[in-house]
Amino acid sequence: MTANLPNVWDDDYRRWLAELKLRVERARQRAAASANRELVTLYWQIGRDILDRQRRQGWGAGVIDQLARDLKSAFPDMRGFSPRNLKYMRALAQAWPDEAFVQQPAAQLPWFHLCTLLDKLKNQDDRSWYAAKALEHGWSRQILVMQIETAAHTRSGSAITNFDERLPPPQSDLARDALKDPYIFDFLGLAENAQERDIEQALTQHITRFLLELGAGFAFVGRQYRLDVGGDEFFIDLLFYHLKLRCYVVVELKTTPFKPEYAGQLNFYLSAVDAQLKAPDDQPTIGLLLCKEKNRLVAEYALRGVAKPMGVAEYQLLREVPASLETTLPSIDQIEAELRGDMPDER
Repeated sequence: MTANLPNVWDDDYRRWLAELKLRVERARQRAAASANRELVTLYWQIGRDILDRQRRQGWGAGVIDQLARDLKSAFPDMRGFSPRNLKYMRALAQAWPDEAFVQQPAAQLPWFHLCTLLDKLKNQDDRSWYAAKALEHGWSRQILVMQIETAAHTRSGSAITNFDERLPPPQSDLARDALKDPYIFDFLGLAENAQERDIEQALTQHITRFLLELGAGFAFVGRQYRLDVGGDEFFIDLLFYHLKLRCYVVVELKTTPFKPEYAGQLNFYLSAVDAQLKAPDDQPTIGLLLCKEKNRLVAEYALRGVAKPMGVAEYQLLREVPASLETTLPSIDQIEAELRGDMPDER
């Protein structure tokens, strides 16, 4: 009988096994996503019903405590029906009142992501923006909190660029959306007077956080990347490849305010990368000048006369975390602890 067993080292068997593993993993992911959508939809429906009955019956906040007790009694093995969580359900239905919610990105996020959006943000457009980005990029809740606290929605696509004149659509739109202003490097632990090389070194030592701040799609190629042009050596501060834009991205870091000559230097680097590194199917290399500060009008004038596509943005080594918005909802940590069973049920 053993003669009919497959050889585990056989290439065909290994390929088949790898394919089966991939199928199983994808099925598990789909099942988890489906279960999450069902749970979030249930919570939204409960929240909608609470709102509707409070409006029609004139019930006060006490109905939530009563409903929590009755649901816990009916489903003793099911967590999530505490007064705290029911308040989040009501808030969810207030934030997304239409039936179309079940088709929106927010409905596909984990429950605690939604609680975070409700906790941290008051503006519904902002909530929808972060929900879509969290789903698109697979942000964890911790990363979502960090993106909110650094106001990513106000910084995305805000850099001064010449992409509209130097890149064809839709490449110009994609490239513009890929850049921010300002970039926040508060994770480096450096003083405001840090030197360029110190910042470069710290960024590469914290490459995971740096890539996260740059945004989705950036792949790190090298620091002080060497170029040989006619026998002369030149060194690019930071070189990346953007997977979605399909192009190299040259980043030059300056600890001084923006100067027009910086654009000329970066233009030279972009020409060299296009000539020496760019593959035939790559898009034109783009550049990013990160400066301590900039005069917006000076930067706009400087980029008008540059042949290569580039942007100018500021960076910050420190930031102030905005105070949490006032809310009547319980904290997300309380909800998590309760659902883990770390806190006693409220009876």
